[in-house]
Amino acid sequence: MDLGLIVMPNHPPERGVYEGAQWDLQVLQWADQLGYKEAWFGEHFTIKWEPHCAPDILIAQALMVTERIKLCAGAHLLPYHHPVELAHRVALLDQLARGRYMFGIGTGGFRTDADLFGIDQRYSAAMTMEALEIIEGLWAADDSGFTYDSKYWGRLDFRNEDPERTGLFIKPFQQPGPPIGMAGLSPRSSTLKLAGKRGFYPLSLNLSHHYLASHWEAYEEGAVEAGLVADRRNWRVSRDIFVADTDEEAMRLCVDGMMGRTYREFFIPFFKAGGLDRYMVPDGQELTVEWLAKNAWLVGSPESVAERLQEQYNAAGGWGVTNLQTWDYSDNPEAWRNCLELLATEVVPRLELRDITPAGAAA
Repeated sequence: MDLGLIVMPNHPPERGVYEGAQWDLQVLQWADQLGYKEAWFGEHFTIKWEPHCAPDILIAQALMVTERIKLCAGAHLLPYHHPVELAHRVALLDQLARGRYMFGIGTGGFRTDADLFGIDQRYSAAMTMEALEIIEGLWAADDSGFTYDSKYWGRLDFRNEDPERTGLFIKPFQQPGPPIGMAGLSPRSSTLKLAGKRGFYPLSLNLSHHYLASHWEAYEEGAVEAGLVADRRNWRVSRDIFVADTDEEAMRLCVDGMMGRTYREFFIPFFKAGGLDRYMVPDGQELTVEWLAKNAWLVGSPESVAERLQEQYNAAGGWGVTNLQTWDYSDNPEAWRNCLELLATEVVPRLELRDITPAGAAA
């Protein structure tokens, strides 16, 4: 099992943008040194607790202070970008990253982001797929030009009449383009089924492990319909994890630290407002930080976390990458650095991992 990060990024509203970015870069350097495989950077425009509207800028900075870790947009929200502009930005970043970049795409889940751009969310999924078609078309186009009659961005019509001076000159470093990831949240996620049809990397976001197996079922169903082979090694699963030397210390640092505060002040009110709490707690129980820490998150000593992670891995049938959601522990950095280290050096080595290589695939 490989390890990665989900860098939303999560920061309290009082944290300055610069200071928050410096913390994120520090965490990435630690993860790089500890052998974490990848980090996915979120994109939002109106969310005070997730204050980053340009993951590619943070990725570009991270490329300068890391050596091996892959850096991934997780995700660019395609309805909020002109696809021609984003195709060029992604291609340029992929050239700079030299293979250390992956392209996550999403429709945008927050209504306030959509309102800011004047987007009717009923059309977000259709806009996303049309934007992706344009982006991939531009990457595949030759230098003669590119024409596309789009529903949402008008007619795109570049005819290269002066090939010595003009052309579609920026192509991705990875051909035909960087690997694409698509995330899913709800049971039997329709977006993960679509990811399976397109051969994209599936990303299961952290909400509840109880229906995690249904994410793979949806993804595999989509792959089969498209005549593709679904590979569990490509499955990314996001988990809320806090590891410390003892169970008691982990619970204290988690519940009373920034992880607990972020859930109390942001995530839990958001989940309740959207009715998502019904996926997380049994009927009749209240969604609280304390309940989550004891029943949903993986919190404790290396032995305790390994035991619970093993149970979830077995129940879901296995996956390739565990992505740890990051938190702003810049006021107690050693606690988070220790969590990252213990997860890599003490938890994962305790796991008994099955062979999840699909039949006929190279190991």
